[in-house]
Amino acid sequence: MLQDNHGRQFYYLRLSITEACNFRCQYCLPDGYQGPSADSFLSKSEIQTVLSAFAGLGTSKVRITGGEPSLRRDLTEIISVAASTPGIQRVAMTTHGGRLAQKAREWKAAGLDQVNVSIDSLDPRQFAAITGQDKLKEVLAGIDNAAESGLDVKVNTVMLSQFDGKRLTRFLDWIKDKPVTLRFIELMQTGDHEGFFNHQHQSGQPVKEWLLSQGWSPLIRRKDAGPAQEFYHPDYQGKIGLILPYSKDFCQSCNRLRVAANGNLHLCLFSEQGLTLQPYLKENDVQGLQQYLQKVLVSKEATHHLHEGQTGATKHLAMLGG
Repeated sequence: MLQDNHGRQFYYLRLSITEACNFRCQYCLPDGYQGPSADSFLSKSEIQTVLSAFAGLGTSKVRITGGEPSLRRDLTEIISVAASTPGIQRVAMTTHGGRLAQKAREWKAAGLDQVNVSIDSLDPRQFAAITGQDKLKEVLAGIDNAAESGLDVKVNTVMLSQFDGKRLTRFLDWIKDKPVTLRFIELMQTGDHEGFFNHQHQSGQPVKEWLLSQGWSPLIRRKDAGPAQEFYHPDYQGKIGLILPYSKDFCQSCNRLRVAANGNLHLCLFSEQGLTLQPYLKENDVQGLQQYLQKVLVSKEATHHLHEGQTGATKHLAMLGG
């Protein structure tokens, strides 16, 4: 089992397969994608090596991230590879949802269990202003198609400064009869967007306090769950999740590691410049990679340093998929 010096065990791998994205979200890639070309990213065989190594050390859940994973033409094959890897019990993916309406059933058939879709506003004009794409209607249709296909659907919403009671109410009305988990995420500082963060960040703690006051109750976490605190209410089909990276003891329950699309291991979203795994990936050396993972994990720190404004290698969230 992968375990660090702080007693945390790592059941969950976030695997980025591309840094590219065709949306231009204000908090991520406001000027569009300008990064490396597709040949810089992990090949399917290298992805298989990563998955085999992690699964052999107790990782049971993998999340396929980007950038935007659906920009890879071999995404369905990658999902199938992940789902068929011995030891992997749950395959999730994060997407902007632009191709979900057309591909949800195909991805489900390939072995996808869960999909997380980013929707920062249910107002079409505001959605377009935040993402640079006027595609809210298509994304909402994709969510419906995903749920009908049997996928577990979660919706991610980054709380920006204009996030107010009106928008919260609109989201709550939306999940009244919709079986999805709506997750509010505090904006996190990244290297390229310090000014944007300083202007837009707001704490999610008041939202948590309000939910508790309105009869929402905490759910018990799965061992391979992500960082969200989740809540349910008997009057709602949907659930609420909160991701509060600036809250006390946020890192105490960390159970996930990250491999970037360039083959670098990141022990934290906001840490070092990345530890290359390429020597093991090129040789398909699963055992050597496992030994390396166990060796370097002892240096994982107890917490991130976001409170001090240290963002590590993360210039923007498309680099590591959040």
